[in-house]
This record gives sequence, structure tokens and C-alpha cells, in this order.
Amino acid sequence: MANDIKRIVVYCGANVGFKPEYKEAAVAVGRILAEEGIGLVYGGGGVGLMGAVADAALAAGGEVIGVIPEALKALEVEHKNLTAMHVVPDMHSRKAMMLGLADAVIAMPGGFGTLDELFEALTWSQLDYHRKLCGLLNVAGYYDHLIAWVRHSVDVGLVKAVNHDLLVHGETVQELLHGLRSREFPLAQKWMGR
Repeated sequence: MANDIKRIVVYCGANVGFKPEYKEAAVAVGRILAEEGIGLVYGGGGVGLMGAVADAALAAGGEVIGVIPEALKALEVEHKNLTAMHVVPDMHSRKAMMLGLADAVIAMPGGFGTLDELFEALTWSQLDYHRKLCGLLNVAGYYDHLIAWVRHSVDVGLVKAVNHDLLVHGETVQELLHGLRSREFPLAQKWMGR
């Protein structure tokens, strides 16, 4: 049975990076989500890949919800033209609200913050705090090493194979959306022990 995805939280960089493919992918994600009637939830910034994905979704008539901590409003140049903006007290509140508003996760190229958000979402899935699949948009091989590390962690017994299946990856947004829609959430399994 296909997963019903009404909104996706997108984690991505507040910078655009050095490869033009990153911004091109952000624009494609925003546009395609809007075209498919999927709302975008993101960090609320108007710069970098965050701004590009939001602008593209808005230009295509999509719903765009930002969630930004008070302290980062100026630093991340808060986007002023969103469907809705939530200002929260801190990063913990931001991550919880973003996940609460969405049905699935996409992590695009980004830095430490993107990985922090992705791994918190994966950990919460692993602990069965929520049942949301997480996707890696592997633009221009950006996440090749991370995907290999996850496989290695399963091979050495530090991540259960069932939890490996919480992470879907694809090289295009269409491929990733197909994976998020078609993959069933793995059966809950104890996260510790044998």
C-alpha cells in the first residue's frame, strides 16, 4: 500500500555549495513537491539551498511552511513570503515541530545541521517515536560515503538491518518520492540488545 504523503520536511544547507547541481536539485524538489500537491516544511530561511527550495515551491503554487528559531531569524535571513512561518525558541523545538508537520523526510546536500536533523529523525523512527521514512537525495554523489557508512554499520552489527530500511535514497527527486511512497515502514524492532 502506498504511503500517503501530504507534506515533506526538507533538510538542506543554508549555503548553496560549490556545485551548481545542488541548487538545481533544490529548485527541482520545490517545484515537483508543489506540482504533486505535497506541502514543503523546511527551516524557514530565505538563503542558500533552503531559500531555493522554498522559492521554487512557492513559484509553482505550493504550500511552504517555515520553522525557524528566534536566534536564527536574522542569521538565516528569514523568508518573508511563506504560506506560514513558525518562530520557535530553540533548535530542539524546531526539529520537533518540523517532523510533527510532515509525513516523511528528505535530506538534500547540507552541512552539520542537515545531518543533525536527519539523524535525529532516523533515531526517532528507530525508537518508534514516529513512523516516517527518511530519504537522502544523493545529488552528484554527495551522500555516497554516508550511504556506504550506513551499510558498513549494518555489516558490523551496530545498526539493525531493519533500521537500514528506514533510510531511502535516490539520485532524483522522482526516484526518491517513489521510494518514500512505495516502501512500507519496517516493523518496529528493539533498538538495543541482540
